[in-house]
Amino acid sequence: MSDMICVGTIGGAFGVLGEVRLKSFTADPTAIADYAPLYTEDKKSEFDVVLTRAINSGFAARLSGVITKEDADALKGVRLFTPRDRLPSLPDDEFYHADLIDLAVFDTGGVELGRVKSVQNHGAGDLLEIHSAGSTSTILLPFTREVVPTVDLTAGRIIADPPEGSV
Repeated sequence: MSDMICVGTIGGAFGVLGEVRLKSFTADPTAIADYAPLYTEDKKSEFDVVLTRAINSGFAARLSGVITKEDADALKGVRLFTPRDRLPSLPDDEFYHADLIDLAVFDTGGVELGRVKSVQNHGAGDLLEIHSAGSTSTILLPFTREVVPTVDLTAGRIIADPPEGSV
């Protein structure tokens, strides 16, 4: 499990005064500022965060050290991370997406389907993208209790009961 968790991403400049468009991945979107300072993936830059207002698909925010529109535009697409120990503990049936990446996925008969490549959400719920060894294609499984009855982080595996015809 990674010691850093992605909690948001920068969408570029918002206006001309150095504010950024910030998309939050936290359960309570406004809580992203509570986990500051936030770090870039390479940990070379860190930012204190002040949310200034809600905007379409996120927030306008001020980041420490970002003063001009050009500074903000240069950060477009940058993902922001916080140390895992700053995040709250989760109940037994909830997981951070980062913890699911690269887990082995088996069907209910014990046949390995592949490994979790990513966790996606396009608005209708989480989907596990599974990549099988020796294949260039991936499959998407709904991350629901019905389709994924078991997630065992300790053993590093997921048991899935894929819908007919999905595998």
